[in-house]
Amino acid sequence: MVSEQQQHANGSAPGAQGRPVQVLVASNRGPVSFSRSADGTLTARRGGGGLVSGLSALGPGAGTWVCAALSEDDREATRRAAGPLDPADTGGQAVRMLDIPAATFDAAYNGIANSVLWFVHHLLYRTPVEPVFDRGFEAQWAEYEAYNAAFADALAEEAAEGALVLVQDYHLALVPGLLRERRPDLRIGHFSHTPWAPVDSFRVLPDEIARAVLLGILGGDRAAFLTWRWAEAFVSSCHELLGAEVSDHGHELQVTHEGRSTRIGVHGLGADAEFLRERAARPDVAERLADLREQVGTAPDGSPRRTIVRVDRTELSKNIVRGLLAYRRLLEDRPEWLGRVVHVAFAYPSRQDLEVYRDYTAEVARVADEINTTFGQEGWTPVVLHVKDDFARSLASYRLADVALVNPIRDGMNLVAKEVPVLSEEGCALVLSREAGAWAELGDDALVVNPYDIAGTARALHEGLTMDPGERAERTKRLASSATALPPKAWFLAQLNALRNS
Repeated sequence: MVSEQQQHANGSAPGAQGRPVQVLVASNRGPVSFSRSADGTLTARRGGGGLVSGLSALGPGAGTWVCAALSEDDREATRRAAGPLDPADTGGQAVRMLDIPAATFDAAYNGIANSVLWFVHHLLYRTPVEPVFDRGFEAQWAEYEAYNAAFADALAEEAAEGALVLVQDYHLALVPGLLRERRPDLRIGHFSHTPWAPVDSFRVLPDEIARAVLLGILGGDRAAFLTWRWAEAFVSSCHELLGAEVSDHGHELQVTHEGRSTRIGVHGLGADAEFLRERAARPDVAERLADLREQVGTAPDGSPRRTIVRVDRTELSKNIVRGLLAYRRLLEDRPEWLGRVVHVAFAYPSRQDLEVYRDYTAEVARVADEINTTFGQEGWTPVVLHVKDDFARSLASYRLADVALVNPIRDGMNLVAKEVPVLSEEGCALVLSREAGAWAELGDDALVVNPYDIAGTARALHEGLTMDPGERAERTKRLASSATALPPKAWFLAQLNALRNS
């Protein structure tokens, strides 16, 4: 009998009868990136996130990760390795990084994944003028197909007989179907980290493209989502656009199309409380917390100012501008807060190679500056805006928060909503959009808002700022408990076990 330690060393996990089964993960971004110094030396930088934490649950050296080279330095590292990367650079994991042609990657990633599929699922299109599916789109879609095929080929080559393959997210929607054609012996799962569009919105895609996306995911044995709302939207799309049959299967659903069945499940990714608390206790976080307290300052009567905290990328769906407008409305409607509250807003630039994101980032800065110009007083800056990504400073703001503002237009989950209650020192009120996936788990103890409603969000901010300390502490305790119910390692293993048993 192969020991559990040996199974881990071989990149595998126990099977149904204890037999080793190889595990593979496929995602656009891998667990490591490279940078090149002036002398040409390549240095690896290991990343974090739920998948990295999750795969580590299998033990050192477990699993194989297939990902794309995202930069020229990544491509150079891939060429030098001429195969799997050196485990010394990857935290001991087996990583195969794909050197996909830059033009193919750009068209697939920026042209289709982030400018079409992301927009569809997050309801971001201004439909009177966009989208326009013309020859340019058709050319980009062909590259998206080639990009997905490259992953399918690599997974087919890497996978042992009967391996478990977990394919991640909208970048790789076609991979399960393509891999099924190449390797019907594999157990294949797909996990969507985004929302899934309502069927009428999904129909924006050309019919053959919509069908290709659905059939790609249905090529797997299992498709999983962050909430049942997103899972049921996917199932509705399969029923309406493909004529697929939908049935209950225990605690999950099953979609059957042309004789093949795919299980549909849900795994709500939670916050990693142990990691967050340990990391937030380090000296660099304490230093940044002291800096933030100094920037926030004290009210004219000498009392500490209250803080409304948000931490986001300047992603269009995060709704940062409307959050700022709601804060301005609070100051207009409730002048008693003038000089007594500060909005600590971290808006870290995202996808700046796309013009619409650059414009949005500029608009965030413009609105924040307008609020400060209109309402600011000597010794009081109403909005403290930071745009340089700093994880330690983000954690410091969590500790500082009296109110956390999380108001996305749509969001697959939103881990910030789950992380702030874990670290808030005095307890925080969570103002939460009903369109965030986290609403399904946290809605009972949050102040829930319509993300488009400026006045309603302003009222929720006021309610959070004036909440009785005892009630705020109790809500925070319940929020933190719900938020950490399925931390990354447990979340990953739940997917793996469900795929094995599907």
